Amino acid sequence: MTYQRFEDLPVWQEAARLYDQADEFLEVAPRRVRASFRDQLERAVVSVSNNIAEGFERGTTKELLAFLYIARGSAGEVRSMLCLLDRRPWMKEFKPQILTLKATAENCSRQLRGWADSLQDSEIEGQRHLNRKTREQFQQGKRASAFQQKLLQTLPPNHPLRVDVEKRGLI
Repeated sequence: MTYQRFEDLPVWQEAARLYDQADEFLEVAPRRVRASFRDQLERAVVSVSNNIAEGFERGTTKELLAFLYIARGSAGEVRSMLCLLDRRPWMKEFKPQILTLKATAENCSRQLRGWADSLQDSEIEGQRHLNRKTREQFQQGKRASAFQQKLLQTLPPNHPLRVDVEKRGLI
């Protein structure tokens, strides 16, 4: 599936949910949580969704990857800060909210890692590099790959080409 807007990305939606949860948490958190801590937590939370958006809008795979890793780092920062709060005895009553926030931040991290991993070996350099010729080449490669897969599946199970491809896990 191809997304046209960052707002439609499941990982951005999860990052927005993280912001919503953090905002609700900070509204009820005790005053004992210092203003500087609150500010840093809020900035780290916002950084997750903002870096996803900025990377998506940049137009190259290389830049997108860089911003995905920054967003992932921010999600890790959020989890670290929540772990620190969770260690405070006076935060016991907020443990359920902290656990929910940590789970959402971890879910963002997992999605970002999966997306980044899928882009690592991508032959597409990004939207900025796409033109009629590169789009045609990409589509031609997809058609050739589909044809190869279909052809290999028509071969008998013990055919040497099919056996070789199956050993390598390509079908």
